[in-house]
Amino acid sequence: MADKLYFSLVSPEAEVFSGEVDQVDVPGSEGDFGVLANHAPFMSAIRTGAITVYNDGQEIRYMVGGGFADVTPDGLTILAEMAKPLEEVTADFLASEIKNLEQVYEKMESGDRLDIAQNLDGLRQLLDII
Repeated sequence: MADKLYFSLVSPEAEVFSGEVDQVDVPGSEGDFGVLANHAPFMSAIRTGAITVYNDGQEIRYMVGGGFADVTPDGLTILAEMAKPLEEVTADFLASEIKNLEQVYEKMESGDRLDIAQNLDGLRQLLDII
């Protein structure tokens, strides 16, 4: 049996997921990354997008709205600004979030737009997924 990775996904409201899994794919701010058991330690900011959790041939996906990922010898912890099962996310919710962020983006100075642009891209990709 292969080693398992302990994974915890936490939002301000609740611990969304906690348990041993095979792999977790994360939308990092510098690019997507996957984490397996015994991964080298590191920290990364995460962008809005979908986390995919693989376990025993099953996939579970979660929407995250930014935050941080911490990989340690003990596992992976994601502290997300917002997290929910992707099956609970609707196209109307995403369209509303996109509209709100586009309005914020238009009012910002050009040098401050990168984070908003990354979040908009993540939301649009989620629309393609659901």
